[in-house]
Amino acid sequence: MATSAFDSELVGSHVDRRAAGRWTIVGAGVLLAVALVASLAIGPTGITLSALPDAVWHLLGLANDADAGRQRLVLIDLRLPRTIMAAFVGAALAISGALLQGLFRNPLADPSLLGISNGAALAAVSVIAFGNSFAAPVIHAFGVYALPIAAFAGALATTTVLMAIALRRGALAIGTLLLAGIAMAAISGALMGLISYASDDRELRDITLWSLGSLAGASWPKLVAITPFAVGVALILPSMARAMNGFLLGEAEAFHLGVDTERTKRLVVVVTAAAVGAAVAVAGVIGFVGLIVPHVIRLLAGPDHRIVLPASALGGAALLIVADIASRMIVMPAELPIGIMMAAIGGPVFLHLVVRRGIGGME
Repeated sequence: MATSAFDSELVGSHVDRRAAGRWTIVGAGVLLAVALVASLAIGPTGITLSALPDAVWHLLGLANDADAGRQRLVLIDLRLPRTIMAAFVGAALAISGALLQGLFRNPLADPSLLGISNGAALAAVSVIAFGNSFAAPVIHAFGVYALPIAAFAGALATTTVLMAIALRRGALAIGTLLLAGIAMAAISGALMGLISYASDDRELRDITLWSLGSLAGASWPKLVAITPFAVGVALILPSMARAMNGFLLGEAEAFHLGVDTERTKRLVVVVTAAAVGAAVAVAGVIGFVGLIVPHVIRLLAGPDHRIVLPASALGGAALLIVADIASRMIVMPAELPIGIMMAAIGGPVFLHLVVRRGIGGME
């Protein structure tokens, strides 16, 4: 049977999209690898990767001189966990943005849209502000983990309330979920403002610095604490790609294609809560990653979530590592909050996308 010109064009377009998708993932992976190496090699101390062998020898107990100990402290105890933490936070925020944009079929959706980031931030701010009063038992019980646990609990609590509001006759109403999320974000913001207003100077400074986002507190114990969330999200994502592709056609169309739409909606909200809660817990509030990265990936490779989800994870990780490098170096020996750096990077990039490329639908 002869192939029509129209059929040939469709096949060629499909092949081009698949090739663009593969190259997008490869490119994002290369960018992440370069960012990882740069993050380990660059810092205000002047120690580079050439000192890594001595640091490893000191870690293994085969070198005991002071220089090797200092190199181990900088490279293995400070830079390496910070770099891994930046990669996790960037990937978590970008994946959450990609999932929410696919669920709402809106490229402007991001983790803050449902109020999840604000809910996590409210819980963390409460611990900071009331650490010497009624929150003291929490801090005493959990120590350095008190803030991350509070932030994650805030994200889960917000998610639970949202799902309870949006659940109608066993179905999760997307429109109600969106409106409730906007309301929850406003309520959380108002409560954070009230807490800040009632705080003393020291508490207000701590709240302000935390809310601007920072990876300065990255450590191996914190990485261990968030590892279950990272592994859980990584295991769930591959099974979600087909369902999210169905949602691109609309919820009713996805249902007729055999997608369990209710399960998918619940899974997206829960995965987003876990990823954003863990990210906010260890790094504070960081914007634009979940908004820009998935949108750029879709511009490069199309809307297929088999490409969008892994490429967003790699691209988000690379972007936040680069932003963290800049935040460490621009005002050294001090450090610029990474939330400010991401706003400085993300704002102009997003405006460029709006003005030059346009923000359209998900197709």
